[in-house]
Formats: sequence, C-alpha cells, structure tokens
Amino acid sequence: MWDQIKAIAFDLDGTLIDSVPDLAVATQATLAELGLSSCTEAQVRTWVGNGAEMLMRRAMTHALGLDVEQTALDAAMPTFMHHYQENLEKHSVLYADVHSVLQTLFDAGYKLAVVTNKPYRFTLPLLNAFGINDFFSLVLGGDTLAKMKPDPLPLQHVLREWQLEKSQLLMVGDSRNDILAAKAAGIASIGLTYGYNYGEDIGLSGPDAVCEQFSDILNWVNPAKQ
Repeated sequence: MWDQIKAIAFDLDGTLIDSVPDLAVATQATLAELGLSSCTEAQVRTWVGNGAEMLMRRAMTHALGLDVEQTALDAAMPTFMHHYQENLEKHSVLYADVHSVLQTLFDAGYKLAVVTNKPYRFTLPLLNAFGINDFFSLVLGGDTLAKMKPDPLPLQHVLREWQLEKSQLLMVGDSRNDILAAKAAGIASIGLTYGYNYGEDIGLSGPDAVCEQFSDILNWVNPAKQ
C-alpha cells in the first residue's frame, strides 16, 4: 500500500503547527469582550478541530453553561476573527522536524497538500509565516468547499484535482476528523499522537499507521522509492 503513495494531504492545526496558544488568546479576548467568563489554553486544546465557529460555540457554551443560540454565535464570530487575525502567529510554533520532513518529501517528488478546517484566510498567512508554504501545491481551508472534514469532500477534491487513484493519496492528521475523512474517501491515513483529538487516543479511530513524531512518517512513506 505505502509504495503506491504519490501525494500526501496534511492537516494543519495539531499536525504541522501548534496553533492553540494563539487560538486561546483570541478565544479569551472574545469572551472578555462579550462579558463572559474566560477559559484556559488547556480547554481550548480540547475544543479545536471542527473550524472556528465550532470552537467559539464550545467556548461560549462552556462560559454560559447552556447551548448557544445561532444568532448569538453569529454576532460573536466577527469579534473572534478580529482577535485571531491580531494574534495569528504570535505564540504558535512549528512542530519538531516538520520543515525537514516536508523538504525531504518535496525533494523526492511527492505532491503535497494542506487540507484543514481552519478558515482559508488564516491558513496561507500561517504557512508563509513558518516558511512552509512553497512545499504545497494545493491548500484547502475549512471554507474553501461546501463541506469540511470529517466529510470526504476535501480529499475527494484533491483526488480529482491531481487525477489520482485512491491508493495514491495519503492523509496525515492528528484528529479523528482526519481519519474519518480519509476512510470515507477510501484513502490511507496516518494518525499523529501529539496533536488535538478531544483527549482521545488517535489509534481508536483506526488509522493505517500511528506516529508519535512527525519524522516517523518517513518510516512508512519511503522517499527513496519515489
């Protein structure tokens, strides 16, 4: 199976970049502006993965102790977007070995994509800020298409865009959303243990391989065989 891989789609938050510190700052600032009780960075780590709106829904629900009405959420989102734009890359960090592994895969001829649930307007600036944008010939944000992970649509889009067989595309991510999307699209997946997965063992989602470090990907995908 691994020898057939020609292209790799990567999640962003919790996979390539630890972005929670800045997301937490933006969430805390938004809650403060709304007059709601704050949250911790540790709590934000359990709330990310389903896009910005779901993050704020979880934060506001936690602060209020009850479900948030859509109208209140809609009113809060511009505030959150503003604060996150102001704190996009202040505290976030690139995970260890990400740049070197991407360079190795890129040099070996793999086609690389980013498939994230983060809004597109924040995705490209982050990739550029950490010097990894040039590795990717396709970048899909959570609002690029009509649906986002765990729906298979983004990965199906990658397959069509690059005219790949399902056996030729690999999804690498830290969340069950990544693994479920890969399974629904009929492609292979690698689950990373260090990211954000709602406190759940990524192995429970059934990826084809589990890696504790980003560099472990090279134990499965062999650039020398490209």
